[in-house]
Amino acid sequence: MDFLKVKTMQFPRDVIAGHGVLHVIPELISRDLKRGRVAIVSGKNTFELAGREVVKYLTDADFETEVVKIGEVTEENVTACEEQLKNKKISIVIGIGGGSKIDAAKIIAYRMKVPMVSVPTTASHDGIASPRASIRGPGVVLSQTASMPLAIVADTSIMIKAPYRYLASGAGDVISNITAILDWKLANRLNGEEFSSSAAALAEYASRELIEKAYLVAAGVEESVWLVTKQILASGTAMAIASSSRPASGSEHLFAHALELYGAGNAMHGEQCAIGSVASMYLHGGDWQQLANTYSKIKLSIHVSDYGISDQVAIKSLMKAHSIRPERLTILGNTDLSYSAAEKALELTGIIG
Repeated sequence: MDFLKVKTMQFPRDVIAGHGVLHVIPELISRDLKRGRVAIVSGKNTFELAGREVVKYLTDADFETEVVKIGEVTEENVTACEEQLKNKKISIVIGIGGGSKIDAAKIIAYRMKVPMVSVPTTASHDGIASPRASIRGPGVVLSQTASMPLAIVADTSIMIKAPYRYLASGAGDVISNITAILDWKLANRLNGEEFSSSAAALAEYASRELIEKAYLVAAGVEESVWLVTKQILASGTAMAIASSSRPASGSEHLFAHALELYGAGNAMHGEQCAIGSVASMYLHGGDWQQLANTYSKIKLSIHVSDYGISDQVAIKSLMKAHSIRPERLTILGNTDLSYSAAEKALELTGIIG
């Protein structure tokens, strides 16, 4: 019988990370942009932080630009940005901002069928380098296929200006890969789900590198931004290899998305994933204490009360998290955890109480 299996993997062509690298953007996009305009998708604050400088570099290089600023990444707001860019002869999209603004740019580029360049202003989560994006719909946060960045330009001199909490959140998102891999292996054993050992190894490497070097992640240190960004890029590459978010998204991400539905307080995505990974590791019977200690080293709290999240919301989120993506088997199973099981997992790990 003929072998008919086909798999597509998309990777960034250029990854440039370091101090003062925004000036390379015109040269990067000139390889692909022969005609048309450059769309800049950013937020109000992130445009001032880096977008205006990027527009200047592009204008000086004789590129025409269209700037759209988006608030919350909802279907309504993304559609409004698409309408603003409609009939503007856009040939490439540059996303400038934190994870959510880059998610918006990835979705817009995917729908417009044009290349996309990621220019992060923070290292707050691994969305800056992945082919997936989160978008808020009516009563739910959805992860969907989006454009894999053609290039990533991470200027650490810009990213260091963000509050340290963003960096710790990004580190938490990558560290939580450790439980995503356990969930993926479980799904492979129980359901025969396709498993990529190379993608899993890369995602786990990124997680363990930050676990082992957590003491180097500190406020006001540009090298810390470099360290976390490097592992964020590795995590995104793992997802590209797998053609799936599996290497970096398991039960801990389902818990994070459930928190978004039921009341995430002021917790950032990476913080939510960090909390979820501790609960998940407990359910897997693994060393959850090591994870808790690692998060403590980078000054990321796993106590929901520190984010204005009630114990009841945390319990409900753990009970119901599996329903966010029922087709994705994790340690949470296919039915609701019992109240007592969820409460015990969260109490024993110090997440509530």
